[in-house]
Amino acid sequence: VAVGEIISAGIIPGGLEMMDKLAIQAAEDFVHVGYPTDAEAILLCEIDGTNEEVSEQILIVREVMQQCGATEVRTARDEAEREAFWKGRKAAFPAVGRLAPDYYCMDGTIPRKHLPYILRRMAELSVEYDLRVANVFHAGDGNLHPLILYDANTPGELERTEAFGGKILELCIEVGGTITGEHGVGIEKLPQMHLQFNRAELNQFHAVKRAFDPAGLLNPGKAVPTPRRCSEYRQLPAQDSPTAQDKNQPSQHPCEQL
Repeated sequence: VAVGEIISAGIIPGGLEMMDKLAIQAAEDFVHVGYPTDAEAILLCEIDGTNEEVSEQILIVREVMQQCGATEVRTARDEAEREAFWKGRKAAFPAVGRLAPDYYCMDGTIPRKHLPYILRRMAELSVEYDLRVANVFHAGDGNLHPLILYDANTPGELERTEAFGGKILELCIEVGGTITGEHGVGIEKLPQMHLQFNRAELNQFHAVKRAFDPAGLLNPGKAVPTPRRCSEYRQLPAQDSPTAQDKNQPSQHPCEQL
């Protein structure tokens, strides 16, 4: 809630990052910067501007945080303390990497107002899939980076992890967000492209791709799903199967062949 309230108060932070309890504990154990390991979550808010602007905005942020129920609000007293605050956040990914043999990083985005709901649902999914998840993300722009902890050497755990990650992306779409904020689509997120985009939009993506790459040589099979991928994801009715369709004929399905 505090994230949206800070932005609504007219504050545009230079950085507004969130870490949940598991991420806090991992980072503190790794770099020892004084994070409150009993906190359910922390927000790191960096303000920039003139001295007067920064001082005024710090007071506003402090008031907003207290109104939203923060148990403690700390302000860096000098540059060394500011760097210490950020050291834990910057070390969060390698720190979480010490908790399990592997982790799977997602990259969905959501409207900020839905952060509480999404975090609750991720906690429920964590129980459902029996996999821990550490949240470290860019709260200011709603760009999520949940880290799902798993062991690839345990049979079935990678598949369960990928299914969990797919559910997180579906949640992002459900609340009006997107399946990627900064890491791209690649191959990993092709199934969710069908959920975020409609027939006309996917057709346009393929049309642009054909215009610049008519031979289909650049990154084939990535970023935009093909009909075969749609069939695998059960988005195609049987009669729309592309197997017998001439590659050079217009497709009736949202995922035209390249």
